Amino acid sequence: MNMLFTLAARYLAGRKLRTFLTTLAIVFGVLVIFGMNTFLPAFVQTFTANAMAAVGQADATITNVSGEAFPAEMLGKVQTVSGVTNVAGTLERPVGVPADFFDHDSAAPDRITAVTLVGIDPAAYHTLNAINIIEGRYLEAADQGAAVITESLADAVSVKLGDSLRLPTATGLTDLTVVGLLPQRLMPGNEEVLVMLADAQTLLNMPGKINVIDANFDSLDEARRAEIEADIRAALGSSYTIGVLQSGSELLTNVKTAQMIMSLFGVLALAMGGFIIFNTFRTIIAERRRDIGMLRAIGASRRTITWLILIEGLLQGLLGSAVGILLGYLFGLVVLKLITPMIQQFLNVKIGNPGVTLGLLVGSVAIGVGVTVLAGLIPARAASRVTPLEALRPTLGVVSFKKLAGVGFWSGLVMIVIAVAALLSDNAGLIGLGALLFTLGLILVAPSLVMPISRLFGGLLALIFARQGTAQLAEGNLSRQPTRAAITASTTLIALAVLVMAATVLSSISLTFTNMLEKSLAGDFLMTPPSLSVWGVNTGASPRLAEELRAIDGMEVVSTLRYAGTQINGVAVGLLGIVPQDYTQTSGLTFIDGDPQTAYQAMAQGRNMIVNGLLGSTAGVKLGDTVTLLTPTGEVQYKIVGIASDYLNAKTTTAYLSQANIAADFGRTEDVFYQMNVKDGADKDAVKAAIHQAIKQYPQFKLIAGSDYLEQNRSLFDSIFLAFYAMMIFLAVPSLIAMVNTLAIGVIERTREIGTLRAVGATRRQVRTVILAEALILAAIGTGLGLLAGLYMGRMAVSAFAAVGFPVDYIFPLSGVIATAAAGLLFGALAAILPARQAAGMNVVEALRFE
Repeated sequence: MNMLFTLAARYLAGRKLRTFLTTLAIVFGVLVIFGMNTFLPAFVQTFTANAMAAVGQADATITNVSGEAFPAEMLGKVQTVSGVTNVAGTLERPVGVPADFFDHDSAAPDRITAVTLVGIDPAAYHTLNAINIIEGRYLEAADQGAAVITESLADAVSVKLGDSLRLPTATGLTDLTVVGLLPQRLMPGNEEVLVMLADAQTLLNMPGKINVIDANFDSLDEARRAEIEADIRAALGSSYTIGVLQSGSELLTNVKTAQMIMSLFGVLALAMGGFIIFNTFRTIIAERRRDIGMLRAIGASRRTITWLILIEGLLQGLLGSAVGILLGYLFGLVVLKLITPMIQQFLNVKIGNPGVTLGLLVGSVAIGVGVTVLAGLIPARAASRVTPLEALRPTLGVVSFKKLAGVGFWSGLVMIVIAVAALLSDNAGLIGLGALLFTLGLILVAPSLVMPISRLFGGLLALIFARQGTAQLAEGNLSRQPTRAAITASTTLIALAVLVMAATVLSSISLTFTNMLEKSLAGDFLMTPPSLSVWGVNTGASPRLAEELRAIDGMEVVSTLRYAGTQINGVAVGLLGIVPQDYTQTSGLTFIDGDPQTAYQAMAQGRNMIVNGLLGSTAGVKLGDTVTLLTPTGEVQYKIVGIASDYLNAKTTTAYLSQANIAADFGRTEDVFYQMNVKDGADKDAVKAAIHQAIKQYPQFKLIAGSDYLEQNRSLFDSIFLAFYAMMIFLAVPSLIAMVNTLAIGVIERTREIGTLRAVGATRRQVRTVILAEALILAAIGTGLGLLAGLYMGRMAVSAFAAVGFPVDYIFPLSGVIATAAAGLLFGALAAILPARQAAGMNVVEALRFE
């Protein structure tokens, strides 16, 4: 065994450039896997924190059972509990103010009769709460006597940025300098004044005390969350009460959906990294067929050859994995540093450092080493079975299709046929399996397609390089080594397939949701609560407000939503009460199953309901089923008369029923969302002013023009899709690196051949042109097959969305196909630059002596 280690080390050391390029592929593959999976968890954690902060929700809110303040040291006990990620301690107390305290005018009583003083640690508080400073700045660690207040409080007490806000406190009248303004408070309750925790403790005469601890957890798994909660209780004792966000809540349902999408990128990174390593190392072993034949000729056994390859792979895998992990961490760190300012600007949360877990470390090393060893083992065992004489024999000048059309070709062809049949079945599960079979099938048949495709593109390139005669030479080189060419092209195939799939999915989702958006929110005016779609955290208004709005001169129709929570088959469900006649005038549902007119009519005639696609797939219910709903007074039966969704609720498990039923069965009569249409010819500005007057006593609602809301959401779509495209492009870049690598290795293996060309009179320019022509042909092969695979994978992804309750209309991504084809050929040209320069720069004598 020591001898094998020595031979492997000498072989690697004696071929430094080849060893470097092979190890580089391992480094880059592990970098992709490790780097992507270090900053994706940070993205997920950021999204979770932002989603909860947007609705003022933490995983756990801890107070003393007495309701009194407690020592701030308790915060440290919560921080040390395993599974707790973000923690913030605050001291919150209402501060009453005398009548006419702010304006000293008894004729007009103050709207503000009390404020809530909130002492915070700015950094910790920011991780659990959305902070959107519209003017001025946020609190800083060195602040003393500073305050951040809402715009609505500033207007009510007539102060502006830089002014003093005077409050009565336990230490007497205190002036606080207003350093920042937050948006208007929309939720009912006292206006809040944010100050430094130390200032609040002094002003309230509670040194070293806090009275609320908010904490977020690192898991959405119910069992794990229960375990974290139990650990907090054990750490604090029985004197503290913990309010915990339940795992079946609307908010966590949204978060879990987003995490599933982000996990997809991690899986794609894993697949891409492993494929890069496998392809490059398989290329190396295939190129060493002659070396293996020489070892067999001097007496080496098949077992010795196999172990030699395994040890070489082990050495390179360990080295490449170690370097890849280091560079991957640095890559994740750099990416997070670059995007943190943007995330802080738009999401108001700070992204943490790259997340490194033991599982990720072990998995990255296992893939780096395991894939490398496997990639070498398979062709090495095949080569060791070849007789020494056959292995040492020069490569044939022409390879026939009959010789190539072996077991691999026919197996690949069968896979493609099965995949096409799966696609025609329109079954999401079969299409998903078919996508894998289709891609593997293309890879297996690729060697047999190299010759005809090379001739086709070689003929086109011959027109460009007619005087040099290099295109035919490039075509011949590829035709003599179809397996090597297919291996190189397959890297481009996978990368571009990912891009085409992304283009298909994003184009389809964009159009589908834009159409749904326009249909769902078509009202002239909207009155929105603080949290859309997470309806349970909102405070609505009594039916009287809707009647006042309907009485406005020029108002045509007012449609409202009412909310209640329930469960169907153990699934948490948000129920939305509508008046079908009003609802269909201002918006509408996009139906998947059932007739819209019949469904709306049925809702008004009994206990009938419409469920959205996500609820249908999650709870396992379908059109015509009768389901049991849990209500405050017991169980009731409802029949499903339609499956449909709208824009706001497409990503949550939602059902729609009549407002009469939601009032009778759930006792809910408050409206949480309004859509209004104005009569034709009416003065919209006058109607808008009247609406503003009507909602003065309902600050929880914000009036928005329907057209403005549509444009805001379209802009949001554009930003999100741009981020996803950037992520997909990052996953495609490895194909460029891998092609450069395999072309460079190919140049090394053909050193003598290139030296011979130079010896018989080929110029450096002609050698460069040969390499460029080969790269372009390889890129054309990979691009063509990648487009086919990508279109299939795109259809698969669209079917998968429909299977989980997100009906998406399939859109053929014409612009994406054109852009991907151009990118593939451009990658081929760029990949040829370094290998072409390397080949053209060879010394003729040294090249002829190379072995």
